[in-house]
Amino acid sequence: MNAFTKTKLVSSFFARPAITVAPDLIGCVFGVGETSGIIVETEAYEPDDPASHSFRGQTARNKAMFGPPGTAYIYRSYGIHWCFNITCLPGSAVLLRAIEPTEGLQLMRQRRGMEAARLLCSGPGKLCQALGIDFALDGSALDQPPFTFRHQTPAGPIIAGPRIGITKAAEQPWRFGLQASPFLSKRF
Repeated sequence: MNAFTKTKLVSSFFARPAITVAPDLIGCVFGVGETSGIIVETEAYEPDDPASHSFRGQTARNKAMFGPPGTAYIYRSYGIHWCFNITCLPGSAVLLRAIEPTEGLQLMRQRRGMEAARLLCSGPGKLCQALGIDFALDGSALDQPPFTFRHQTPAGPIIAGPRIGITKAAEQPWRFGLQASPFLSKRF
């Protein structure tokens, strides 16, 4: 990652509303162990948002969402795929939807069972599988190993649109992405 600035994102970066943090994460480098990539797509979830896991209050399942800013909140979607979120203010989080893989591609390919770099991390479940993320990392601080975060200016304009893959409040324009990135989970 020597091509990127060495500025580490600290918990104060995440101690803001998720709808502010989500677009600011576009272009940042996110890594787990030997694998990493550039964040190209995110979605924000706020405490008063009916689509948010925190909407009805704290439970054993969503406890990490109420932890300190910059904490990993990981859950299984539809009992199949892991999804990785970063906590912001209490009860709010940003879902990482897609990254452009840059390091550890061979390991990602092995984990995903495919070769095409464009498809390795183009969705929340794919991203978790490629980076080796599962529930064991739930509640972990993102400024500690195995995680790495580094700031980098996005390589193009950031666009916003409705969230996808949800049924409640899907019309909120809280999905953010790097315009024209071939690594998005779905075009805007």
